[in-house]
Formats: sequence, C-alpha cells, structure tokens
Amino acid sequence: MSLVLDPAAQDLLFREARTANTFTDEPVTEEQVRAIYDLVKYGPTAFNQTPLRVTLVRSPEARERLVKLMAEGNQPKTATAPLVAILSADNEFHEELPTLFPAFPAAKDAFFAERPARESSATLNAALQAAYFIVGVRAAGLAAGPMTGFDFEGVRKEFLDDDHTPLMVVNIGKPGPDASYPRSPRLAYEDVITTV
Repeated sequence: MSLVLDPAAQDLLFREARTANTFTDEPVTEEQVRAIYDLVKYGPTAFNQTPLRVTLVRSPEARERLVKLMAEGNQPKTATAPLVAILSADNEFHEELPTLFPAFPAAKDAFFAERPARESSATLNAALQAAYFIVGVRAAGLAAGPMTGFDFEGVRKEFLDDDHTPLMVVNIGKPGPDASYPRSPRLAYEDVITTV
C-alpha cells in the first residue's frame, strides 16, 4: 500500500528533513510561528493534554543569556540562528484538562493529582509535541536544529520556573551553506518492526 501524502510532501517532512547547523539571515516571522503552531496543535496526545510550552528567544539580551548556557559546540549556531525556541514541559498542564478533555474532566484529579505522575506524563507528551513542532517547522519551509547540549538547570532558572522542565533548544530558519552533515544510516524495517 502506498502512502496517501504527496511524495513531495513526504520528502519535505521526512526524507529531506535534516538537522540544520547553519542558517541564512532571513528572519522568521511571528506569522510563520503562528502558522506552525496552528498546524501542530492538532497532533494527538494522551487525554489531549498539551504540556509543551515554547519560549521564543528574540531579544539580543535573551539570546546572549541563552548562548552562555549552550554547550560549546552549540554556541555559534545558537548565536546566529534567525530564531531560537526553548521547548519545555509544563508540569501543571493538568489545570487545563477540564477544558481540553471535556469527555472526562475528572482526569485532572483521577490521574494527575500527584506531581510525579504529572511530570512523567508532561515529559512524554511534550516530547511528542516537540516532534510535531519540528515537523511543523519543516512544513513552513524552514529548517530546525534541535539540541539537547545545554545546561538544563541553567535554562530553567534563566528562562522558565520550577513548574517547567526544559526539553530542547531548537534553532529555526532557512538553512545556510553546508547546513547539514551527510545523511546517516537508518535501521532496516526488520530491525525495528516485530510482529507477535
């Protein structure tokens, strides 16, 4: 069975998707970010929870503070990317569940009354939403450079609060020259898919 999605869209979203390490200086607009969010907000999560929070780092002083918290190899690209986003998990996401999951408003207290349960679910579902976000960046004709090489506690203290867990920093923009490394191998179907 073939895929329903147009092959060009398949290429854009997956086959040609690469982590970008350099970018042009073309800005990423608020309109583009809104379009990305308006698309990816429909990606499914457990109980329709939406724990992902996105902090856009636009001001020069905020960028400077963030760059200092990045691993050495990630500093230059974070300093020069047109837009940088800090993706985090909101551990108090459950407060929105009565609105977001009206089919079972009691889920808020039935499953997420305890902080450890919320943190676990927030991390898993925000990571899922982060993947949607990266694909959404591709759908907007931009490239993403997601990174986990940074001081997590430093980013939490500098940009977030104790109710948010940083997941990744994503550089966003039009890819520059030699933006990506050569494509690395992928596992074969037989190495991943098991039938029981």
